[in-house]
Amino acid sequence: MTAPVAADQAVAMDRMYRFTRHVYDATRAYYLLGRDRMLAHVVTNPATATLEVGCGTARNLIKLARRPGPGLLCGLDASQEMLDTAAASIARAGVPAAGHAPIRLRQGLAEQLDARTMFGREEPFDTIFFSYCLSMVPTWPGAIEAALANLRTGGHLVIVDFWDQRELPAAFAAALKKWLALFHVHYRPEVHDALAALGASGRAAVAFESVGKRYAYIALLEKR
Repeated sequence: MTAPVAADQAVAMDRMYRFTRHVYDATRAYYLLGRDRMLAHVVTNPATATLEVGCGTARNLIKLARRPGPGLLCGLDASQEMLDTAAASIARAGVPAAGHAPIRLRQGLAEQLDARTMFGREEPFDTIFFSYCLSMVPTWPGAIEAALANLRTGGHLVIVDFWDQRELPAAFAAALKKWLALFHVHYRPEVHDALAALGASGRAAVAFESVGKRYAYIALLEKR
């Protein structure tokens, strides 16, 4: 990807979230289902380093920061507007506080992830997770590859995202997809297929969990 295209994507994200970032958490709670269930799969301790790609308002990172000894927490987002909101949210939440690690925030595209240049880490991450992010990333193959490249062997890639809603009433599923499209969010079957293919290739152990009758899925990958 060339620098101008990368810059264009960052500008587009800033434009999209310039105003909605202020009500993002209040509105998304109703349809970004399974986020807390996904976080339950994220193992943290004082020695771990965890990264959220597409961290948005830092809602998920703040929840992890409230655990005892959460280790290092990092957030990457394409939108500087969102990161400004994230920093304010972290400050309001009192993070970092006694016994808690700071949250490092950086602006950048998912496919450009580099643990050393962005976060000053010589070692890869223990866990990297995406929460309803890949649905919105046109360059999702690069995002997945960058995450794997910055994950230690035996580390975990955890993803929650929209599924095909196949077990839900057809009229509801169709209306949901049309509504989500207004926000440039789409179910991408090719993402699910690519994650399954990683398991078949032997590059990772892969398992899927259904959220709300295939409303969404949680993908659990262990890098080999």
